[in-house]
Amino acid sequence: MLTAVAVALWCYAAVALAYWLLNIRAMVRMIRSVPALEDLRPLTPAHWPKLSVVVPACDEAADLADAVQTLLADDYPDLEVVLVDDRSTDGTAAIVDRFAAADPRVRAVHVTDLPDGWLGKVHALDRGLHAGSGAFVLFTDADVHFARGTLRTAVAYCLDNGLDHLAAFPGLRPSRFIMRAALGAFIRQFVLNVRPWAAGNPDSNAVLGVGAFNLVRRSALEATEGFLFLRMEVADDYGLGWLMKRSGAKAAAVSAIRSVRLHWYRSIGEAAVGSEKAYATAGNCRLSRMVGLAVIMLALELSPILTVLPLAWAGGRPAGYAGLGVLACFFASAMLFARWVGEAPAAALAQPLTAPILAALFLRAGILGRRRGGVVWRGRLYPPDALRAGRRIRFP
Repeated sequence: MLTAVAVALWCYAAVALAYWLLNIRAMVRMIRSVPALEDLRPLTPAHWPKLSVVVPACDEAADLADAVQTLLADDYPDLEVVLVDDRSTDGTAAIVDRFAAADPRVRAVHVTDLPDGWLGKVHALDRGLHAGSGAFVLFTDADVHFARGTLRTAVAYCLDNGLDHLAAFPGLRPSRFIMRAALGAFIRQFVLNVRPWAAGNPDSNAVLGVGAFNLVRRSALEATEGFLFLRMEVADDYGLGWLMKRSGAKAAAVSAIRSVRLHWYRSIGEAAVGSEKAYATAGNCRLSRMVGLAVIMLALELSPILTVLPLAWAGGRPAGYAGLGVLACFFASAMLFARWVGEAPAAALAQPLTAPILAALFLRAGILGRRRGGVVWRGRLYPPDALRAGRRIRFP
């Protein structure tokens, strides 16, 4: 007769096995169904529409210049780069003005005041949208680097397929091993939850928006409620994808891991600050939810290790053998992830070891959110009631 402990171990192994099988499925779908932007060969249009690239920047002096140089070095025929200095206190404003003075393709926008009822970045995106005049608009971040030809391929692909919105997964520039493993785990979890391969299916509720690369047809965006509707949406990139699909726009996802690259976070400290927004997005401004998500993450991500531990205990060996199946499925998932992102498997195999770090970041975000009475973003505190009232989307 099975003991209560043995039943619990079997149940844990079963849930973990299902989790990693779903991860395998997600990686297979990404590899098979989401094309690589670099491999696309769309038809060259007879006329290239004007493209406005909107780059919001708040205290981005360390990264902005190098990133903008890659945009200006692109060979897109009719390019406009709108640099939005969003109340920066470092040298960002001077960099923006320097580029605008040196290149007629660059437009400088300086935001000095943030209206009530707006999040800073959403307001900066809205200002940049109205400052530009391109038929297509690419919203990107101030630290994103583009390979030459990326803009041509993306716009041509949209024209060739009648797309109104194209979201692209960027690649991560070289960083420390522990950061590659931790960010890889987060990306894998994100893919599992949002199902990018289904984003273009009008019958699916899957949505994709990527802050590093959200390309939209201006006329399609203007047919929506616009950024005014998203003015308090913390997940503005995902929100833009949701807004476009909600209006009936035709959307698609691509992988641009080799041609669109950024340093997402260079250190655990940077990741900790960046993850504070999770209190509003994943946690819905509730500490209890953040704690629950952290526990679930730990249990699932550490399962390849924890489910095989009963092999050392005579009474738990049967469940431990089931854990070997969990370990095998994790291994397959890690190999597929490494293949998708084009890197050596070591960082992917180390992803479970970073689960305590990710869980700690969730807990930190929840505790800080509770103590502060909301989320501090770009120098302003947003209380929970305001964030909940302005929230438009719910993650899957």
